[in-house]
Amino acid sequence: MIEHVYRRAAEARGVADVIVATDDQRIVDAVQAFGGHVRMTRGDHRTGTDRLAEVAANLTCDIVVNLQGDLPVLDPGIIEEAVAPLVADASLQISTVRTPIASEAEYLNANVVKVVVDHAGDALYFSRSPIPFFRGPAEPGPCKRAFKHVGLYAYRRTFVPIFASLPPTALEQAESLEQLRALEHGYRIHTVLSTSESIEVDTPEDLERVRRLVAVAART
Repeated sequence: MIEHVYRRAAEARGVADVIVATDDQRIVDAVQAFGGHVRMTRGDHRTGTDRLAEVAANLTCDIVVNLQGDLPVLDPGIIEEAVAPLVADASLQISTVRTPIASEAEYLNANVVKVVVDHAGDALYFSRSPIPFFRGPAEPGPCKRAFKHVGLYAYRRTFVPIFASLPPTALEQAESLEQLRALEHGYRIHTVLSTSESIEVDTPEDLERVRRLVAVAART
C-alpha cells in the first residue's frame, strides 16, 4: 500500500521529492526495495506532526505536505489542490482538503472525519461525530452542510516546528484529531473543496474496496 501512495504522490505537479518518514525498519526495507526515498526517524514521536517536524528540519523547501500512508488510490491532483492556497496567500500556514459526503452511512461513520467550514472555506471544526446537530428535522440523505475531511495537510515548512511544539489540547485529545490543536491555538486552517475520489483505509472493508479498485485499474 505504501508504494501505491508513494507513486501517486510523485505524480503531483510541483512536487520536488517524496519522502517516507518512519521508525519501522520493515517500512524502510519496503520503500528501498521499490527505489523510494525514506528517512528513519526517532521512535518516541507522539504524533505524525512530530515525525514530520524531524524530517522538515533538514529540508529547504517552502511547503511540505503531510500525506498519510492509508490513501493508496489518492488522486495526485488533490495534493496540488491542497498546496495552491499556501502559494496564493502568504499569511496562511495550513491547508487541507474536503470532499462531499456521499451517503448517510458515511455521515454517521466515526471513522470518517467530518469538517464544517465558514463562508471562506476555513475550518470551523473537525469531528468524528455527525456534525452539525439538527435540533429540528434533519436533512434528508447525507448532510450537505458538513464535508468529509481528506487526511492530508500542506504546511508552510517554517510553521511545522511551531505546530509540533504546541501543547496538546482538550478537543484534540477528545476527538483524537491533531488538527484541532491548531484551531484551539488560534491558527487558521483553509480547506479546499475537491470532487476527487479518496478512500482512506481505516477498516478491513476499506482495504477490500481498495484492492478491488486496484485490481480493476491493473486490468485496464
